[in-house]
Parts: sequence; structure tokens; C-alpha cells
Amino acid sequence: MHDDPSDELELTAPLVPFFVMAKGRVLPRDSEYEHTTMITAQDSALATVRTLAPEARAVIDLLANGYLSVAEVAAHTQLPLGIVRILLAQMADDDLIHVRNPVPHAERHDPALLTAVLHGLERIRTGA
Repeated sequence: MHDDPSDELELTAPLVPFFVMAKGRVLPRDSEYEHTTMITAQDSALATVRTLAPEARAVIDLLANGYLSVAEVAAHTQLPLGIVRILLAQMADDDLIHVRNPVPHAERHDPALLTAVLHGLERIRTGA
């Protein structure tokens, strides 16, 4: 059997730039960036944008006008979601971005509060 070295290069070549881009780091355990986690640039990041790596600069440019989700950042930068999560964790460590975690499903609404609001609206409508 003949092993062609070019076959191996084709499989590993795309991985090397991502490894370099992530600077060999992995996502810290305490940094869970869900698809819906919202990210925006810190004001201080806009002043230092010229000194950033190209990938970080692209993210800051995207976030300059407001919030984007992690999934949107990945889509706009055309980088794998895992790499974007690592890049965002690095940027958060450097205080370049503000991270706003999504509200957990269990905390989105309180049934008792909604019932009280409904009863209050019914009283207003009936004039009681």
C-alpha cells in the first residue's frame, strides 16, 4: 500500500491555521459561550483595534454597532464555532468585549407574576 503524503496534508492543513489563531488555547471550563450568548465591543477595544490580531479586529469591527450572538459572529467571520468561542474567551480576558449570557429558560417568566399582571389588567378593563 502506498501512502501519499499529500493526502495527509490535505486533512491537516486547514487545522493548523485554527490552532495558530487560537494560540494553542482551549476554551476555559468556566467560559461557556452558547450560540445565543450576546457579545458587544467594549469602548476601550475600539481605541486599540489597530494593535489586535486580524481575527480579533474583524470581531471588534462586527461588534462596533451593537450586540451580536456568538453564532452570528461565527457566521460573519466564517470561522468554526469552537474557534470563535476560544477567540471570544481570549478577548473577554483582555477586556475587549462585554459578554451577556442568555437568560435560562427557567428564569424567563414567573407564572405567578404573569397571573397577577393578567388579573390587574382585567380589573383595569372592568373598572373594578
